[in-house]
Amino acid sequence: MAKTTAGGASRRRVLRLAGGGLALAALGAGAAGCREDDADRPAAGGDKPAGSKDPSAGGDGEDGKAPKALWSQSVPAETYGDNDELVAVAGMVIASGSPLSARDAATGKERWSLPDGVAPGAPLLLGDGTLYLASGKYDGTVSGYDPASGKETWQGRLGKEYRQPRPIAVDARQVYVVAEILEKDNSSHTNLIAALDAGSGKIVWSEQRDLGTEQNGIHAAVQGRHLVYTDFKKNLTVRDTSTGRQVWTQKTEKTNYGFFTVHEELVIVPQGDRLHAYALADGARKWTVKAGHLTTFKEPAVVDGVLHIADTARTVLALDPATGKELWQSKALAEAGFQVPRQYVKAGTLLCVATDLDKDGGVAALDAATGELRWTFNDGTGDHHSWLVATDGKRVFALHGKKLHALPV
Repeated sequence: MAKTTAGGASRRRVLRLAGGGLALAALGAGAAGCREDDADRPAAGGDKPAGSKDPSAGGDGEDGKAPKALWSQSVPAETYGDNDELVAVAGMVIASGSPLSARDAATGKERWSLPDGVAPGAPLLLGDGTLYLASGKYDGTVSGYDPASGKETWQGRLGKEYRQPRPIAVDARQVYVVAEILEKDNSSHTNLIAALDAGSGKIVWSEQRDLGTEQNGIHAAVQGRHLVYTDFKKNLTVRDTSTGRQVWTQKTEKTNYGFFTVHEELVIVPQGDRLHAYALADGARKWTVKAGHLTTFKEPAVVDGVLHIADTARTVLALDPATGKELWQSKALAEAGFQVPRQYVKAGTLLCVATDLDKDGGVAALDAATGELRWTFNDGTGDHHSWLVATDGKRVFALHGKKLHALPV
């Protein structure tokens, strides 16, 4: 979803998790987390990653050489390191920012923009051909847009008694949002989670969350009739998408900044040196995988039916998500001096990964069947923003700070 870093929790990651106008309030608490996770960072001055650092001087991606970028553009991106801040859809590639700018996937030329952009830290959510955004105006609306043209096609509003609703997940029927519940003095101490009809925008159901929970730092996913989400308080919660009823909730053993993935009837959650799979129906633990000695797991992703996850030793694992059985493991990134991957997309036969803090990280392409390293890419800017990747199947798009690159596959 996120968010965990290649070598520690970045300042921008903390801001992203805190979300919106309350981001700065999280920095004090986040600093301690950053220090704790610093043990995961490889030693400074390590080996440089393979491949050219100049996107204009690379080869064709073969024999470990970085591919030459098809195009590179400066964009008004404002990202905080989450995986849902860059999307490729309908011939467009769109990065979170203000203004929100959509670029032609083939040429990099801007096709449309939204002046108000997207609320800082809010995700770009795609569902049934619609791009859902929390309003940058903070007027309480949730809007849906045609990603090909940028025209608004849908709007939902919770009402004046709620503040800053923002989408957290979407399926073909509903848009799921969280929002603050306003008191008479305009303060807020509680929040709710609600489902808005994807057709009419009307409220289908709403449920007040427990006192002490926060509307920030939530990661969510929809799988069938289950809405799954995590938060800063180490809660893992599953609700029925039809009624909003809480099916089950439990505390996780350790926080991983709320990252998880789902596969069929399982939710898969990294917790320190353990990777657990729970049944969506009742929360029963189905399998567990242990990380290597003195290592912890990072962010998981199921891509094309395979579960991918890396540990802090920079070993990448491919697992059967139904059983946790290992399909392959690769130490190629560690051998190349590359950083720990935190995001995964598949393009053709390549598994493309992106790292967090830039220090000689970037984007790497592994053979999806074996984990063998094919190439690495870095734009040489030294920017400390997280790298983000997306794909339309023909190209891999890499966002780094305010630079957006299209790479061949």
